[in-house]
Amino acid sequence: MNDQAVGCYRHPDRETGIRCVRCERPICPDCMVSASVGFQCPECVAGGSGTGHHPRAQTPRTIAGGTHVADPRLVTKILLGMNVALWIVVLSVGDRVVDDLELFGRAALTPFTPLEGVAEGQWYRLLTATFLHQEPMHIAFNMLSLWFLGPPLEAALGRVRYLALYVLSGLGGSALAYLVAAPNQPSLGASGAIFGLLGATAVLLRRLNYDMRPVVALLVLNLIFTFTWSNISWEAHVGGLVVGTAVAFGLVHAPRDKRALVQYATCGAALLVIVAVVAVRTLQLAG
Repeated sequence: MNDQAVGCYRHPDRETGIRCVRCERPICPDCMVSASVGFQCPECVAGGSGTGHHPRAQTPRTIAGGTHVADPRLVTKILLGMNVALWIVVLSVGDRVVDDLELFGRAALTPFTPLEGVAEGQWYRLLTATFLHQEPMHIAFNMLSLWFLGPPLEAALGRVRYLALYVLSGLGGSALAYLVAAPNQPSLGASGAIFGLLGATAVLLRRLNYDMRPVVALLVLNLIFTFTWSNISWEAHVGGLVVGTAVAFGLVHAPRDKRALVQYATCGAALLVIVAVVAVRTLQLAG
C-alpha cells in the first residue's frame, strides 16, 4: 500500500497518512477509533461487534493478515514463561544445564573431554541458548523488554507471524554469533530475539506512519550499550536486529492479494540464510 497522504475514505477533502489496521482504508482524525495497535475505521469497529455491513469488516484482520484474538498477549506470556522457567531450572541445577544448552561453536568444557558445540552437530544450541539466562539483571532486562515490545507486535502481526518473527530473530542472532565469535566463546540470552522485536517495532511504526523518534532513540541507546558494555554478545544483538527487521518488513508490506505467498517467502528466505551461515561456519571449523 502507498503510505503517502491521501484523502480519508469518509471525508475525501481531508488528507491523512493513517490507515485502518483492519481494512487499510485511509482515515482522518475524526474517523479514527483507537485500537490495541493503531487505529480502526468506524465500519470495522462496528463489524467487529457484529453490527457492521462492510464486507471486509466481517472477518477482521490485522495489518499483517492475522486474526484478532481475545488475548493478544498469549504468545508473549508463553515465551516469557519459558524463559523464566528455564532460569529457575538453572538456579536449581547449576552450570550443568548451562553447559548443555548455551551457544558455542566448538570447545572442550573440561580437560580431556570430547569437543562439543554447534560444529559437533549440536545445532539445537542455536535455539536453546535464546531461552537461557544466568544473571538476574540479564533476564530481568530481557523480560521487561519482551513484555514492553511483544504484545503490540503480537496484536498487529497475529500469533503465528509474531512467533515466527521471534524465533527467526533469535536464530539470526545465534547464527551471527556462531559465525563471527571465537569457537569457544559462549553466548546465551534472549537479547537477539529482543533486538529483532525492536527492529520490527520500527518497521511497524513506519508502516502506520507513526512518530519514529522514540523507537529510533531506544534503538540507538541499546546499540550504544551493546558496543560499550563488556560481556555482551554484539553479534547476537546485530544478527537479531537485522533478521527481525527484514522479516517484519516482509510481513507488514506484503501486498494483500499475495500476502501469504510473500510472508511465507520472507520467513523461508530468512531461515535459508540462517541455515547457510551455520553450514558455512561448520565447514570452516571442520576444516
